[in-house]
Amino acid sequence: MSSRIAASIICGLIFGTGLVISDMINPARVLAFLDVAGNWDPSLAFVMGGALVPSAVAYIVRRSRSAPLLDSRFYVPANAQIDWKLVTGAALFGLGWGLVGFCPGPAIAALSTGRWEAVLFVAAMLVGMSAYRFSLGRHVPNYRFS
Repeated sequence: MSSRIAASIICGLIFGTGLVISDMINPARVLAFLDVAGNWDPSLAFVMGGALVPSAVAYIVRRSRSAPLLDSRFYVPANAQIDWKLVTGAALFGLGWGLVGFCPGPAIAALSTGRWEAVLFVAAMLVGMSAYRFSLGRHVPNYRFS
C-alpha cells in the first residue's frame, strides 16, 4: 500500500471518529441545530468552529511549502467564481441536510451503526452521483486546480 493511500485512510478514520465522538452521525442532533425557532441545539456550531482550527493551521502551513508531503503539488481550486452550479449544488446540499439530517461525511460514518436511514441515504447519494455522471453524457469534467 502506498503512503498516500495509507495517509488517506488514516485521515478518513480520524475524520469519521471525530464525527462519531461529536454525535454528528445522529440526524436528530443535526436537525435540532437547524431548528433555530424551536428546540435549538448549538453543539454543531461548536463542532464546525473546532474544525476551523486545524483548517486554519493547514492553510498557514501550505503557504510555507511548495508541495504537500505525499504529492508533487497542492490541489486548490483556482475558480473562485460563484456561478449557478455552485449555488444549485449548495442549495441541494442544504435541502438534503435539512430534510434528513445527514450530509455525505456523517452518513458514511453512520454506516458503522447499521441504521437503515444511513444505508438508504448513502444508497440515494450514490444513485444521485451516478445520475449526475450519466447526465453529462461522458464523465465529470476535469476542474482546474492551481
